[in-house]
Amino acid sequence: MKLFIIHVGYYDYDIGMYELHSQFLVASDTAAAAKAKVMAKDVFKAKQMHIDGIQEINQVEGYSLSLQPSTQHIENKIYNYSEIKAL
Repeated sequence: MKLFIIHVGYYDYDIGMYELHSQFLVASDTAAAAKAKVMAKDVFKAKQMHIDGIQEINQVEGYSLSLQPSTQHIENKIYNYSEIKAL
């Protein structure tokens, strides 16, 4: 299993006329399978997103990544604006 970051673009004319972007982190065996997972997401379809790029992530700052199945559900920590200022 590999980690991919998929960069998507879309237009939301309720916000403005410019293209917006977002990213999805996807665990998958191949880039093609990761692409299919993202394209199947409801938000991808609803916002008529397109894929601008896919990156396979194998190392981060000299650290190798190894994805292993987990039996527990652990939420990812999201730091809000105030928490980031306090770091």
